[in-house]
Amino acid sequence: MTTALPGDSQPTTSAPDSAVMPAESVAGRRTHFNPNRIRDHLANERTYLSWMRSGISLLGFGVLIVRIRWLRPPLAPQGPGNGWKLGLAFSVVGLISVALSAWHYFAVRDDIERDTYEPSDRWVLLSSLVLVVLGACVVVYVFNVPFDVFNVVVVE
Repeated sequence: MTTALPGDSQPTTSAPDSAVMPAESVAGRRTHFNPNRIRDHLANERTYLSWMRSGISLLGFGVLIVRIRWLRPPLAPQGPGNGWKLGLAFSVVGLISVALSAWHYFAVRDDIERDTYEPSDRWVLLSSLVLVVLGACVVVYVFNVPFDVFNVVVVE
């Protein structure tokens, strides 16, 4: 839309009225007028990938905790202990974080598309609390393992 202002030799161009209207379907394709939409989607994908890396790391740490038990000397007494429970807890939390990250990605994607996204603190607080509890369990486990078990002398 062009309009001539008094005293102007050149007409000025203003934004079309459709720029302020909500997204409409044009020829079967949805049009978007949010200039930050692509950046928001890319940020959402980076966040998703970060949560996936964290979940895989937790899974690996859980497996490591379980496997450390098998690294003891062959004749060292090996009771069932509680290490496997801690490793299992880390693995389960890793699996849950992978599943929740996929769910959260799709929920945020839909919110971005509808332009209704509001950040939530509950997942940040919940995941932080779970990791603090698991970290405390690791500290308790490490300081409760007797050190004399690792100093077994094998005489042949």
